[in-house]
Amino acid sequence: MTGRPTPARPGRGATAARLAEILRVDHAGELGAVHIYRGQRAVLGQAKGHERTAAQLEEMEGHEAVHLARFDELLNQHRVRPTLMAPLWRAAGFALGAGTALLGDKAAHACTEAVETVIEKHYADQIAEIADRDPVLAAELTKFRDEELAHRDIAIEEGSRDAPAHPLLTAVIQAGCRAAIKISEKI
Repeated sequence: MTGRPTPARPGRGATAARLAEILRVDHAGELGAVHIYRGQRAVLGQAKGHERTAAQLEEMEGHEAVHLARFDELLNQHRVRPTLMAPLWRAAGFALGAGTALLGDKAAHACTEAVETVIEKHYADQIAEIADRDPVLAAELTKFRDEELAHRDIAIEEGSRDAPAHPLLTAVIQAGCRAAIKISEKI
């Protein structure tokens, strides 16, 4: 994303095609987020001394599940197929979640910070793009973006930036998120 809203495409069906991309990628992102938290909770959920983090992850996963359910509804309503990459995103999300949790609470939080930073910008760009033509969807995306920002803020408060190799970990996760966004819009 360039930071500028994507201009409306010319031609018949272009608006519907762009809406399909938005819904498909946002559904994919929420699907991935649910599985990241599931992977983190699989590692930290029953581990002694990690109860606080596990509870936070469970709560954040609950928010993502609500977002995912809404995008399921929107995909059905608009007759948009989900990304064909969904099986890979489930597995990759779980692996990313479990892998960062194995590095400890701070690395799990660093994962949340990295993902939510990319997603916040992604949602902000979409909101700017559709605000005039679909204010109802823009309002829903704004609510979801605000919840993602709250997740990021919790992660930072819990010491995400103290994670081992934080700059490298963040850069790799963010690059993966940006690639998944581009792929999921189209495939």
